[in-house]
Amino acid sequence: MEYLLELAASPTAWVALATLVAMEIVLGIDNLIFISILTNKLPEQYRSKARRVGISMALVMRLALLSTVAWIVQLTEPVLDVLGQSFSWKDMILIAGGLFLLWKATTEIHHSVDPVAQEDAKATSTITLGFAAAIGQILLLDIVFSIDSIITAVGMTEHLPIMIIAVISAVVVMMVAADPLARFINDNPTVVMLALGFLIMIGMTLIAEGFGVHVPKGYVYAAMAFSTAIEVLNILSRRARLKREEVSA
Repeated sequence: MEYLLELAASPTAWVALATLVAMEIVLGIDNLIFISILTNKLPEQYRSKARRVGISMALVMRLALLSTVAWIVQLTEPVLDVLGQSFSWKDMILIAGGLFLLWKATTEIHHSVDPVAQEDAKATSTITLGFAAAIGQILLLDIVFSIDSIITAVGMTEHLPIMIIAVISAVVVMMVAADPLARFINDNPTVVMLALGFLIMIGMTLIAEGFGVHVPKGYVYAAMAFSTAIEVLNILSRRARLKREEVSA
């Protein structure tokens, strides 16, 4: 208890907390985009539930990983050497996660460009499997993003309570933003393609990080912000054009 009171009275701890909360929220954007796209493929009545389950599992996983901080830190130690390139467990997890994101985003783009019609009866019979598959895929990416998130937290502060508060704060923000973001993506088909492009970029970034090539996150998020701003202008332009057409009609 005395330790917590000393921590609460430390300005340095508050600065570390604010910085880490902001960092965790930014890192959560990747996960949230993936969850939004994936759950939008489910029947409407299952989407919100799948998002809540997926994000809740992310919280449980991150808190569980925080309880094994010493083990998490060891994941950065080299365990494999291939042609002079050393790989740690973290590297291999990032590479696997990046490849999964590339596969998933490419598959979704293919379905968007060349959609395959499904019979209603067949679609109805696969609702349960689709929900389970969505949760399974969310869980796989949760593992990748959670390990990356926790290692980032460990690198920024040595105080476990600060890490826990930051992780919980980021997941709460994800929970609040999940439904509005998913609805926005679903209501604007062109945004889906943009988001899938983001996933490809994030996947390539994870693979590069796994091979020891550091890609500054600021560049990645700046590109995403710029692309999003352009798309918002396109959406506003389309809406204005539709209003003019309605008035003229």
